[in-house]
Amino acid sequence: MEDRAASFNTVTAASTSHQGKPDSSPKTYVLDTNVLIHDPNSLLNFEEHRITIPMTVLEELDRLKTGKSHTAADCRAAIRQIDGILGQASPAEVEAGIPIQRGENHTQGSLTVMMPRTSRQAAALPEHLNDNRIINDVVAMKMADPDGCYVLVTKDINMRLKARACGIDAEDYHNDQLVSDIRQLTRGYFEVPGSFWDRVTEVETEQHGAETLHRLSHGLLVSEILGEEVYPNQFIIDEHGFVARIVEVGEGVVTLRHHKSESLMEQQAWGLKPLNLQQAMALQLLLDPDIHLVTLTGAAGSGKTILALAAAIEMTVEQKRFNKIIATRSTPPLAEEHGFLPGTEEEKMDPWLGAINDNIEALHLNDENPAGSIQYVKERANIQFKALNYMRGRSFQNALILIDESQNLTPHQMKAIITRAGEGSKVVCLGNLAQIDTPYLSPTSSGLTYMTERFKQFVHGGSLQLNGVPRSLLAEYAETWL
Repeated sequence: MEDRAASFNTVTAASTSHQGKPDSSPKTYVLDTNVLIHDPNSLLNFEEHRITIPMTVLEELDRLKTGKSHTAADCRAAIRQIDGILGQASPAEVEAGIPIQRGENHTQGSLTVMMPRTSRQAAALPEHLNDNRIINDVVAMKMADPDGCYVLVTKDINMRLKARACGIDAEDYHNDQLVSDIRQLTRGYFEVPGSFWDRVTEVETEQHGAETLHRLSHGLLVSEILGEEVYPNQFIIDEHGFVARIVEVGEGVVTLRHHKSESLMEQQAWGLKPLNLQQAMALQLLLDPDIHLVTLTGAAGSGKTILALAAAIEMTVEQKRFNKIIATRSTPPLAEEHGFLPGTEEEKMDPWLGAINDNIEALHLNDENPAGSIQYVKERANIQFKALNYMRGRSFQNALILIDESQNLTPHQMKAIITRAGEGSKVVCLGNLAQIDTPYLSPTSSGLTYMTERFKQFVHGGSLQLNGVPRSLLAEYAETWL
């Protein structure tokens, strides 16, 4: 179950007949299991088209629905969605297709269940795999209706290849994919060649205590200086040392807060100072009490985890803004239940949250008694290691929620976790889109990408991409050349 999806927000425009003209006739989309796990609400995203769920897919959902893992929860959600549409329909009505309700008096598209092919029908592929069974069923369905348009939707690249080899159209599911290239994602800052002020003709500057605000025309800023749309909490830097943060965008005006690069570089969080300007900008977002969601991306060794952890400890122990730190991360499928590991939940999560422990140790390497300092911090900061599987239904008040390796989460899973943040809480998401470990996600379909794009206009959120690998010369060389 992998790259299962298709660009259904543009599917009608993309549909063409053999003559190259738009094909107005509805298609039949056959959904693979991984599409329903990736997005349990995917059934609602096919507009006027017919959706078919193979019986093999229902069996897979039934087999995977038990447990507390994200996969099990998503299976149960998909099953409830299917049941809600089919309701008490008779077998004949299901075979004909149940209209999908979209509002009180409006239906669009239909849902049906595809029965397995009969033994009399030849199999295109050996049936020892569920993927092959599904493909064989679609082939049989197409042979029975040669004029129909059938499309297999799966996030499994290899399954798409096999389907195409058998003469079946196959697509990925991209309804929740907001960008086609991760280079379209905001870096969180703009680098302006030369002097920023040489390009500005009109500006209103206000002084509020130690804070300097500059107000510029939105059109001027976008068209003449940066060349693209801007959002709150992005930074602007130039070659002359000017640094500013966009604090407000609206009514044709962009407001910048002026920062001195020297002051940014002198920031500290639990004794940790930034090593470059990107880290300094990230630390400012992390420490800002008005920012409730921070996303840090970058290569391995760029400092994401240690910056976030140092800021979390500083805000919890020294500033007492939070009463606990919740550390969590996506775990490999084999470990989702955590049942094979002995001990408490924290002990079971320890193999997967080793990076958090490593960075706590790194923050106290030069202490007289590093072991005592580490234990002191864990107790004072009330650092709790939680499995993502057990966070559903919970609400964390006045907590800093640190999500490591968030590139391995689907958009649906990311939403389920961020909505756990209660009053007075802050969420920090860390990830490297070049190191996705699940076979059913890509950099463009990752929940980290989805969230970064969705929250770019959120005035209480900020995203920053860290550059360089200050961990060590060896790590930097390996990241660059291996």
